[in-house]
Amino acid sequence: MNKYKKITLDGLIFNNPTFMLVLGTCPTLGLMSSASSALYMGLTVVVILTLSNILISALRKLIPNEVRIPAYIVIIATLVTFVRMFLEKLIPAMYDALGGFLALIVVNCIILGRAEAFANKHTVAESAVDGLANGFGFTIAITIMGIICEFLGSGSFFGLEIMNFQISMFSQPAGAFIVYGLCICAFTAIIDTFTTKRTAAKNAAKRELLAKDLLEQFNVNTEEPLAQPAKASGEV
Repeated sequence: MNKYKKITLDGLIFNNPTFMLVLGTCPTLGLMSSASSALYMGLTVVVILTLSNILISALRKLIPNEVRIPAYIVIIATLVTFVRMFLEKLIPAMYDALGGFLALIVVNCIILGRAEAFANKHTVAESAVDGLANGFGFTIAITIMGIICEFLGSGSFFGLEIMNFQISMFSQPAGAFIVYGLCICAFTAIIDTFTTKRTAAKNAAKRELLAKDLLEQFNVNTEEPLAQPAKASGEV
């Protein structure tokens, strides 16, 4: 498999930071009551995660190993500061929706985790793809859960009211936690089923190839001419 394809699939599906690794739980639970806020947080994480991965990968040979974690935090904190200034100046609605969770991106486990586990060991291009994949994996997950919580808790979809029936619990962290757990169960069940089927298909293909090879060898052996017995001495 192409390495970039593998990195992308790992970030989006097989090692999804929200559903599979359960990272970034604080902003996930705090912003799930609103689909818009969840989407804004996800897109912000995509930008910061991608840029931090690129910078850390580019500087990985210059950063001393003893101070790599503080160096990562300085890089991430600088990026978060620039993003906060940009949003506050140009997109105030998005800035207000994120609130105090925007500053917490500095210590987000997803960003620090990818810096330490991937960007510190791979090229800039690979780290950029990893940042985009994990960022969008987080965005998709938190947005899906935000849609569910907003629909159940407020009866709306991205702020547009579509029904009067509401369950207020799902507008609170307790309801968000329930939705989070159910989504993790559903996602892991789907991935396990897919992985099992893919493994079974690979094993079947291997058995078919092996059987084909054995059949070809058998055909070659049966097509070889039998050796003629030597004539007895003195035979006329």
